[in-house]
Amino acid sequence: MSTAKNTRKDRVFEIQNKRKQQLSTKDLTLGVIQGNSTALSRAITLVESTKKEHHEQANAIIEECLKITTKTIRIGITGVPGVGKSTFIEAFGKRLTRLGKKVAVLAVDPSSTQTRGSILGDKTRMQELVRDTNAFIRPSPSGVSLGGVARKTRETIILCEAAGYDIILVETVGVGQSETAVHSMVDFFLLLKLPGAGDELQGIKRGIIEMADAIIINKADGDNMKLARAASIDFTRALHLYPPKENGWVPKVLSCSALKKQGLDEIWQVIKTYIALSTKSENFYLKRKKQNKNWLLQTIDDELKLKFYHDSQVSKELEKYIQQVQNNKISPFRAAEKLMLMHHK
Repeated sequence: MSTAKNTRKDRVFEIQNKRKQQLSTKDLTLGVIQGNSTALSRAITLVESTKKEHHEQANAIIEECLKITTKTIRIGITGVPGVGKSTFIEAFGKRLTRLGKKVAVLAVDPSSTQTRGSILGDKTRMQELVRDTNAFIRPSPSGVSLGGVARKTRETIILCEAAGYDIILVETVGVGQSETAVHSMVDFFLLLKLPGAGDELQGIKRGIIEMADAIIINKADGDNMKLARAASIDFTRALHLYPPKENGWVPKVLSCSALKKQGLDEIWQVIKTYIALSTKSENFYLKRKKQNKNWLLQTIDDELKLKFYHDSQVSKELEKYIQQVQNNKISPFRAAEKLMLMHHK
C-alpha cells in the first residue's frame, strides 16, 4: 500500500473519529482489516484497557480478526541490555520493508513501570523505522504483570496480522520469564549475543539456549571480527550438546553488524528456511495450535486471579491474613485456603 493511500485512509478515519467519540466495533474492525494504523492503535488500546466495556469490545474485534486468513511469521528477539536489540530491530525491520514486507514491532516488558520500558525509548531511536509507512511500533503496556503483558501482546499480534502485517517482531525487554513468554507466542526465536563478553557460555540460562532457533553474534565489525568468529565457534560447539528440536531443526549461529547493516540477508534466509521446513512437516501449524491452547489456559488463570483479587470480601480480609502469615500466626496454605473459601461463598 502506498504512502499516499495510507495517509488518506488515516485522515478519513481521523475525521470520522472527531465526529463520533465512541466508534462502533464494526467501524474499528473494518478499519483494522483495511490496514488503517489509527484504527489499529485504537483497537490495541481497547485490548490494553482494564474497563469491562472495553474488554468486551476488544474480544469482539479479536474474534472477527481471527477469521482473517493470514500467512505471517512471528519472530521473537531477546538479548541482554547493550547487545543492540533496538539497532538490530531497526536494521532488520528496514531490510524486510525494502523487500516489500509489512513489519510490526511489539514488546513484552513486565518491568516497564520501573525501567520506563526499552522500546518506548527505541521509538525515538528507531527514527527510520518509525517513519516507514510499512512498519508499526507498539510499546508494551506498563503497570501490569508478565502474564497480563503476554496476553495483551498475543491479542495485539492477532490485530496486527489482520491489519496486513506480514512479519511480527516481538522483543523481550524484561528479564527472567519474559523470554519464555515470548517463545510461547512466536514461530522463530532469535537470541542476540555480544562478541567477546567474557566466557561466551557462562551466565547463559540453559533454557534460553534451548529455546533459541538461531544465535546471532551482533556488533561483528571492526576490532570485534576476531572475537565474533571465536564466539560463533563456541556457540556452535555448545549447540551440538543439545538434542535437535522436535521438528529436527538444528539451531544456527550467525554473525551480523546491525550498525553497518551486514549479515541481515543471511539471517532472513535462515528464518525462511526454517519456516519452509516446519511448514512442510506441518510442525508450524501444530506449534501454532499448541500456542493457542496455552493462550486459553493462561487466560483462564489470569481471569481467575483477577476475579479473586477483585472480590470485595477477599480484598477486605487479605491484609489481615498477610499480617498473620508474616507473624507466623497462620501458615500461607491455611490462609490461602480460607481466602479461597471466602471467594467461593
